[in-house]
This record gives sequence, structure tokens and C-alpha cells, in this order.
Amino acid sequence: MANVVLFDQVGGPEVLRFAKLPLAEPGPGEVRVRIEAIGLNRAEALFRAGGYYYQPTLPGSRLGSEAAGVVEAVGPEVTGFAPGDAVSVLSIGEGMSQGGIYADRAIVAADALLPRPEWMDARTGAAVWMSYLTAYGALLEVGGLRPGDHVLITAASSSVGTAAVQIAGQIGAIPIAVTRSAAKTARLLRAGAAEVIATDTDDLAGRVQDITGGQGARVVFDPVGGPGLADLAHHVARDGALIVYGWLDPRPAPLPMNWPLNVHGYGVHHVVRDPDRMRRGHAFITAGLRTGALAPVIDRTFDLPDMAQAHRHMEADGQVGKIVVTVRH
Repeated sequence: MANVVLFDQVGGPEVLRFAKLPLAEPGPGEVRVRIEAIGLNRAEALFRAGGYYYQPTLPGSRLGSEAAGVVEAVGPEVTGFAPGDAVSVLSIGEGMSQGGIYADRAIVAADALLPRPEWMDARTGAAVWMSYLTAYGALLEVGGLRPGDHVLITAASSSVGTAAVQIAGQIGAIPIAVTRSAAKTARLLRAGAAEVIATDTDDLAGRVQDITGGQGARVVFDPVGGPGLADLAHHVARDGALIVYGWLDPRPAPLPMNWPLNVHGYGVHHVVRDPDRMRRGHAFITAGLRTGALAPVIDRTFDLPDMAQAHRHMEADGQVGKIVVTVRH
């Protein structure tokens, strides 16, 4: 039997429940993975609460998209993986209701797997790919960030935000981290931010002007959206890029369009579903991890039975980096 996290109605973390389901055999193109660690993403809290861009199939919806573990069994037509292989899972193709991986064992498509090198433990393997591929694709593939460019990263304490800070620093750009709480300043500086702007104490517009010499940021990277996006657009340098990768504020986002400004709606699919971008992103991130230039910031670790508590921690907005849930066998 597999221990699986499900929910039967949308709502808060309390709707999550555990169930034992028969341990299935993988079908064509599928593998069964013994999960050792699960990486949490804000999208999963939105999905559970009914606020994501697609709705869960209820009752009995599954949840989750990122994990690390070991291959237990492979189905027909699977090549490149065998039982015993250490892997990371990035399952974003079929929707969380059917393909969610909050479990101690899960059936996933073989093309959702990434080999996990021997020097990468399960916690790191569950914490790295969603965040770093999201940040890599936005900053480098879409935004064309270059050495010396300023990049303004809002919600910088998130796992994608801290990944963006490190990636910008790795190429010699200047990451400006924006957070709502000054209490996070020291941790964001330790994560690699060149400057931190805390909106509960700082004037965002004034600080951006001071830091960039009045030019604005070459790239602004934002997961919030909403009405504040129009103000954020004023901090983009001439001919720069405003890249929006989330909708934490679901209200409409009016944009001024009367100056040179490139606005991009973006998601990790832009990388994962493009073989060339995925190849480049995998190589870039793996090289950074191997040298230590990139290192996932893990905020806190929970055990699988404490999944609801982990979701409460995620929604409390006190984290810096990734929340990871470990699975004991």
C-alpha cells in the first residue's frame, strides 16, 4: 500500500487527509518512485484552496509536483532509468489531481524524472528544480540578464526568489531583493542579495532609484501581479523586461503602456517543455550546484505526517527559501 495525501474539498490546510491506496504497477512510459523528500511550492497551497488557474478534481484530489527518491519499478517502453536509480521528480504535465506526488510512493511519467547525482541528497533533489528552472528561464532565457545588470526580485524570500538571487549573482548581475518584512533582511543578504528593500520600512521607489542610479532595473521579476504591477512597471529600465510568473494577488493588473517596456507572462513550462531550454537550464544549474555557486536555501523540514503543519507554515509568510517534507520508510 502507498500512503497518499488527498483532499475532498477546497479550503485550508485542515482539508488534507491521509489514505492508503493499493500500490500500483507502472504502465507504459511510467515508473514507480519511492519518495524520500517532497518540495513544497506556493502553487500547491493555491490549488488546495481553490485559487489556482485550474481547479482540483474532487473528492480525492492529489497534490504536489516536486520530489526526490529512488526508482522502484519501471514500466514498458521506459529507457534510461532502472530500479535503484536516484532521481528527482518534476511532475507538471498531467495536473496535480491525477499526478500529485504527496505520498511515500508514486507513479510518474518517466519524462518527469531527472537523474540525481550521487553528491546530491534527497532534500536538495526535492528543493532545486522547480525553483531554479523557473528563475533560470525567466532571467536568462526570457529576460536576457547580463553581467552588471540590476534585477529587482519581488517576494524574494520565496524559493524561486532565493534561486533568482543566486542565479543573478552567479552571472555577475546585481540582485535587489524585495520583501515585505525587514526581519528577513539578514537572511536574504546571506542568500546572496546585493541589496534588500523591505517595504514595511523602506521607500521602494526611492531605494530603486538610488541603487540603480536613476535608471531602473534591467529586469523586474514578480510573482504577485495585481494592481501593484502598474507601479512596479515604473521601476523597469528603458527597454527592460517586466516578467510576471505568478498571481499571488488575483485582482486585475492594469499596466501603463506608454514607454518602452517588455512585459512577459512566464511559467516553468517555458523551460520544461522546450528541449533546448531544458538542456541549457539543466546544465547551468547542475554546474552551479557542483561548484557551490548555487545552493538551495531550505527554510524548514517537516515529516510527511505533518503535511498540514507544513502548509500552515508556508501560508504564514515567514519562510526564506524552500520548505521540504521528508518521508520515512
